[in-house]
Amino acid sequence: MQSEPVIAVIVDLVDSRTLEDRSAAQHDVERAFDSTADVTALDPLRATVGDEFQVIYGTLTDALVATTAATLALPPTVQIRLGIGRGQVRTIGTGGAGPLQDGPGWWSARDAINETHRREDGRTAFLRSWYHDADDRHGTTERLVNAYFLGRDHVVSRLAPRARRIALGLVQGRTQAQIAADEGITPSAVSQSVQKSGVAAVVEGLRILGDGGR
Repeated sequence: MQSEPVIAVIVDLVDSRTLEDRSAAQHDVERAFDSTADVTALDPLRATVGDEFQVIYGTLTDALVATTAATLALPPTVQIRLGIGRGQVRTIGTGGAGPLQDGPGWWSARDAINETHRREDGRTAFLRSWYHDADDRHGTTERLVNAYFLGRDHVVSRLAPRARRIALGLVQGRTQAQIAADEGITPSAVSQSVQKSGVAAVVEGLRILGDGGR
């Protein structure tokens, strides 16, 4: 088992059986995780069983940035559900899709994605992410991250396509002037979109959570 805890992430396609082309949607997920700014995964995204994927990051900040960017990079017709777990991970063998892994990191990620699904079926239908820490269940960081997810996922669920692109650009570290040039609009229009759409809260919340954690 790895001596240091890592951040294990389980990714699942939402309502995959209703998608017209599940294979294309799976490729969309793979491309979206290629849009994750300057974040490098310890163990890159790989498909596992059915419509699930797994990826490992070294820090919680990296996982938050990468999963936020990937969510924003997806086309509107494709949504993902995320279970994020912090804990140790061990390799127990080799399978056709790569190493077979186990450990508290993956157990926490599985518990987290189950919790995402449970809450999604309740009063927070917009929710797409949850986080568990194997070493500090219900601790301060876990509660702060999950509170952020509730706000972030609600904002993202209501974003128009242009606002999603603007949010993605900001998460990737691009300036409002660069985004404006790509969109063919003025920097002032970008700024107005950021403030009115709730993107400012998504990006600033991500920055605050990441301070000192990378």
